[in-house]
Amino acid sequence: MRNATSTSFNHGQMCCAGSRIFVQAGIYDEFLQRFTAKARAIRLGDPFAAESDQGPQISQTQYDRIMGYIQSGVDAGARVHYGGNRHGDVGYFVQPTVFVDTKPDMKIVREEIFGPANDSTYGLAAAVFSQDINRAIDTAHRLQAGTAWVRAYPRHVWQVFVCVMLMVTSVGGGCQINCTNMVHPAIPFGGYKQSGIGREMGLDGLEAYTNVKAVHVNLGHSI
Repeated sequence: MRNATSTSFNHGQMCCAGSRIFVQAGIYDEFLQRFTAKARAIRLGDPFAAESDQGPQISQTQYDRIMGYIQSGVDAGARVHYGGNRHGDVGYFVQPTVFVDTKPDMKIVREEIFGPANDSTYGLAAAVFSQDINRAIDTAHRLQAGTAWVRAYPRHVWQVFVCVMLMVTSVGGGCQINCTNMVHPAIPFGGYKQSGIGREMGLDGLEAYTNVKAVHVNLGHSI
C-alpha cells in the first residue's frame, strides 16, 4: 500500500513514481479497495505544511499535461475509480487518481506521467512485491528497468544474504529488500531505453567525472 503514497511524493512529479501497477488476479479486489482507501487519505494542501501529503503541480503547463492524460484515459475507455478532477479552485492541485479497466495500448499505460515498465519506451525503475523472494528476484532481473526494488519476506537467512549481494553487485541498478523509492550512495541509479543515459552514484556514477586517455606505445617497429 506504500505505493499509494509514494506516487504523491514531490506531488507526483517524480521520475520513479510507481504509477502503473500490475496486480495478481486473486488479490485484485482487496488490493483495489485498500489502495483506494490510501489514496483517499492523501491530504492535499500547502507543501510546506506538516499536515500536507501532496502539494500542487509546479505550473499551469504541468497541470494541463496531467489533466490531458486523465482525459485521454477516459476517452480511451478506462474508468476513473477515484479522483480525476481538480482539487479546490486555487493553485494547480490534482486529485490523486486511480484508473481501472485499462488496456496495454492506452496512452496512459504506454506513456504515463512517470514510472513506466517493460512494455514501453521507458525503463527507469520498478518495484516487485511478493512473499516468495526467489520469484521476486527473478522478476526483478527480467524487468527492463535500471533499478528494481523488491519487497519480500524471505523464509531463510541465506535468501537475505543473496539479495543483499545482488544489491551490491547488480550492474546499472539495485535490488533492495523491503523498500520502494530508496536509493543508496554505493548503488548506481539510472534508466534503460529512453529513461536516460549513464548512472549517478556508485562507481558507475564516478565515470562522469573522469577522463579516459589511450596511450599507444610502439615497441617493435621503426618509424
